[in-house]
Amino acid sequence: MIRNLTKFEKTAYGLLALLALIGLLLGLTNETIFDTKYAQEDGPVEWGTAILLLCISVLCLFRLKRFWNHKKALWKIGTFIFVILFFFAAGEEISWGQRILGIESGEFFMENNAQGETNLHNLVVGEKKINKIIFSQLLFAVMFLYLIVTPILYRKLNWVKNLADNFAVPVVKWHHTIAFLITTVLVALNPADRTWEVYELAFGIIFFMIFLRPLNQSVFKIKSPEQQ
Repeated sequence: MIRNLTKFEKTAYGLLALLALIGLLLGLTNETIFDTKYAQEDGPVEWGTAILLLCISVLCLFRLKRFWNHKKALWKIGTFIFVILFFFAAGEEISWGQRILGIESGEFFMENNAQGETNLHNLVVGEKKINKIIFSQLLFAVMFLYLIVTPILYRKLNWVKNLADNFAVPVVKWHHTIAFLITTVLVALNPADRTWEVYELAFGIIFFMIFLRPLNQSVFKIKSPEQQ
């Protein structure tokens, strides 16, 4: 499996392992430094996540433009959804640049956002942050289905394969799944309060690799006349 990795993938996994291990070491030895220096608000970890999510959005936009005249409507719809989804996620990660630009939140967000910021993931509903509800429940279920269940079904069921390919859904390779599971363990072992910031960065790195070189990579190429 390692032999089939590109130099970029090997480098990305090395960086991911380094970031996770440094985070775990700091979390176990000095939670204060981890929370206020390593994974702090507007710090390198958070910005790294936002940049990677934006890169995925740009990659999908590039493909949408490049293959517009060569792909069917469902492919375009699926790719466009990913453009919007990851652009939104990148903006939310840094509160749409609000803190950097010094923009004050409106009255609604001041009253209903846990951090008084203009974003949706920190909104409080029934004394619970939307971020915790989504991340601990919905997102976990989605990740389980996408990273473990979907690759199995994709290889066994033609209708799942056709559905993923038609909507341009990148299918994970097993090394993506393994990397995510290992990272999950390392993050779970970290007792620091902001350990999930590292998990989000891992999400960004792994998903960028998935979208860049998925199992169904042929879906993101122009078919030759013989293949059509």
